[in-house]
Amino acid sequence: MRDLVKAMKALSDETRLRILNLLLKRECCVCEVMQALDISQTRASRNLSVLYDAGFLKLRKDGLWSLYSIDREETKPYYTDLVEAVRKGLKGNELVARDRERLKKAKRVGLGCVQKCT
Repeated sequence: MRDLVKAMKALSDETRLRILNLLLKRECCVCEVMQALDISQTRASRNLSVLYDAGFLKLRKDGLWSLYSIDREETKPYYTDLVEAVRKGLKGNELVARDRERLKKAKRVGLGCVQKCT
């Protein structure tokens, strides 16, 4: 029961739903999330951490980069249903469509980002 409550709380925030929307497209580092959502590094990191702690995300290191993606392997079965419900619920939303367009242009900006993003 505790895991379900934690998962539902993690999904009860617009920024975290927007982040899941990005991660449904591809894995991202913090700086890419920042650029796509036009938010601060602190806000991006904090919200990624909440999603990670709730069990929705996995973290992969690639050199100096910390890359987040949706954890489709280690999650509880109902997590997949929750992520699918988010995907369906956001379908056709203009804000998340703009987020995905900005994600296409987002870049890992180098050493300055590495210090902020990892």
